[in-house]
Amino acid sequence: MFPPPMAITTVTSGSSQAWSLPNLLTYGRVAAVPVVVGCLFWSDIGWVRWVALGIFIAAGITDFLDGYLARALSQQSTLGQMLDPIADKLLVAAVLMMLVADHTIESYSLSAAIIILCREILVSGLREFLAELKVSIPVSRIAKWKTTLQLVALGFLIAGPAGDELLPGALNIGLALFWVSALLTLYTGWDYLKAGLKHMGAE
Repeated sequence: MFPPPMAITTVTSGSSQAWSLPNLLTYGRVAAVPVVVGCLFWSDIGWVRWVALGIFIAAGITDFLDGYLARALSQQSTLGQMLDPIADKLLVAAVLMMLVADHTIESYSLSAAIIILCREILVSGLREFLAELKVSIPVSRIAKWKTTLQLVALGFLIAGPAGDELLPGALNIGLALFWVSALLTLYTGWDYLKAGLKHMGAE
C-alpha cells in the first residue's frame, strides 16, 4: 500500500544533489557566459563594460565558493565535479574570444590567448583519457594560482579603456598579468601532460 522507503530515499537524494547550493552557483556561472558575451558586443560603451565586469567578478567568486561550500556542507556530487571545470572553461574561452574580437587583446598578446586556449583543450583531453583509466589528477596549488591570476587579468581587460579612465594604465596591467598567467598555464599544462604520458607508458 505504501511505497518502499528505499525508493523515497533514492529520489530525494538525487534531486537534492542536482539542486544543492554549490551546483546552483555553478549553474549561475554557466548562465553568466552569454550575458557577459552580450555585454562585450557593445564594448565601445563604457558603462556596458562595467556591467560585464560586475557579472564576470560575480561568476569568478562563485568559482571559489562552490567548491568550498560543497566540501563544507558535504554536498559534493558527480554532477558538480563534471560541470565546475566546464563552466570555468566556457567563461574564460568566451571572454577571450570577445576581447580578441574588440582588439583589447591583439598583436603579440594573441599568442598568450592561444596558449591559454590550447592548454584548456589539452587538459580536457587528458582528463577524458585518464578518466577511462580510473585515474584522477588533483589540481595543484600553482594551477589554482594560475586560475586566480587569469581571472584577475581578464577582469582588467574587460574593463579596458573604461578602466584606464578610472585607473591610468589599467589595460597595461591587465596585459602584463595576462602574460604571466599564460606562462603559468604553460607550466601547469606540462605537469598535466607529464602525468598523462606516465600513465600512457604504464599502459
